[in-house]
Amino acid sequence: MPTVRDIRTKAGDEPITMATAYDAPAAEIVDEVGVDIVLVGDSLGNTTLGYDTTLPVTVDDIARHVGAVSRATEDALVVADMPFLSFGVSEEESIKNAGRMLKEAGAKAVKLESGPHTVGLTERLVQLGIPVVAHLGLTPQRVNEYGGYPRQGTDTETATEIIELAKAHAHAGAFALILEHVPANLARTVTDAIEIPTIGIGAGPDCDGQVLVFHDIVGLSEWTPSFSKQYGNVREEMKNAVEAYANEVESGEFPGPEHSHESDDLEDLESFY
Repeated sequence: MPTVRDIRTKAGDEPITMATAYDAPAAEIVDEVGVDIVLVGDSLGNTTLGYDTTLPVTVDDIARHVGAVSRATEDALVVADMPFLSFGVSEEESIKNAGRMLKEAGAKAVKLESGPHTVGLTERLVQLGIPVVAHLGLTPQRVNEYGGYPRQGTDTETATEIIELAKAHAHAGAFALILEHVPANLARTVTDAIEIPTIGIGAGPDCDGQVLVFHDIVGLSEWTPSFSKQYGNVREEMKNAVEAYANEVESGEFPGPEHSHESDDLEDLESFY
């Protein structure tokens, strides 16, 4: 099982693989193929819970799904995404919520959508033994501020801010940094500027690793972002399977004799009625 220390030392070495998972079956698949890190993202709001954004996802939601993923994972490092307003309101509440993911749900680390307000919190969590993955660039919990999900760091001012925040979080003790939907040359600059590994999603090929959403990887989503890639078409396979089942029930083909049994002890049952 890769540890936080193992992941940290991969910076500039072998590529890091990360994928999201939100339930035990997906976690088993991701774990079995040898992915380094399983992220239980608050994107479960979009992929699993039927919300339009990640904002409604609660601490209880994340804890429940982290528990399912942790129980199904033997080798990968499980990281819990901290949902909107579960951190940053007060240090005490932030620590309590983050600690719950390790203490009760079985995660090995937490991820924070980061900014100037999370530098001190990152340092404090690390001091308490709660490893932190920072997250800069497009941070979906700010969807109302952004007015959508635009690329970040596209001008000198905002790019410089991301670079400085990356350095600050690395200095505060984060063991890895996710960069989302930023120009590839900015991601390359950040990767060169810090000693901890960067993990990109829509951030080009020069990060130390990559992360994608499970539903996008397997082709379960109806829509995927332009920076993602589908490696399968599970949605169509599932649709075909369910359609075949419904057709066989309607035609009387299912269940067949091989799907049923009769008890010899009940041969005379019908004579009583």
